[in-house]
Order: sequence, then structure tokens, then C-alpha cells
Amino acid sequence: MSEGVRADKWLWAVRAFSTRALAQKALAAGRVTIDEAPIKPARKLAVGDTLHIRKDAGLVLVYRVERLIEKRVSAKIAAGCITDLSPPPPPRSPAHPWARRERGAGRPTKRERREIERFRRS
Repeated sequence: MSEGVRADKWLWAVRAFSTRALAQKALAAGRVTIDEAPIKPARKLAVGDTLHIRKDAGLVLVYRVERLIEKRVSAKIAAGCITDLSPPPPPRSPAHPWARRERGAGRPTKRERREIERFRRS
């Protein structure tokens, strides 16, 4: 394996994508880059490469290759194959106080439900 591992296989093996087909589609669409240059699914990765992966909703993952693997392994082993350099996600601030409920806060009150309905209609 010293010659490298295909990018689509590696991304699937380290659990960046749930299937290899999804990894191939992301690579073909140009959502995975090395040094701001899009790469193809068959590109061989080497230890030390830094990949920028654009996922849905503007999420950007930055992974550095620490170890090359071709087979899907447990999450614990896969975590040792990458260094996650991703920036922290921006904090979520709700537009309205009732738009996001704290876990365990229960159901909305009648007043909160009315506000939600008014917001949805507008």
C-alpha cells in the first residue's frame, strides 16, 4: 500500500461518506479538494495529504491523511487514520425564542403553539 490508496476508497473507509458511491459522486462533483484543486475518485492519496470536503448545508470538513486504509474498519480504528482539522461549526442562534426548544423542556404551551402557527403563516 505504499503507492497510495484511491481517494474514494479511503473516504469511505474512514467514514467520511456512508457509501463508496456517495464518495465517488462527491469527488466527481468537485466537492473534495487538495490544495484547492478538485480531485478525481481514482487519485492516489498519500500520508500527509490534506483534504477539504464540502458537505451539505455549507459544512466543510478538513482531514489530514495519517494512515492509508482500503477496507472499512471500526470507527475507533478509522479515527486513528485521520486528523480532523475542521473549523468548529458556527453557533446556532434561533430567530425566535420558541424556534429552538431545550432538550427535556416538554411540549410547547398553547401560547407558543399560536406563535409558531402565526410564524408559519407569514
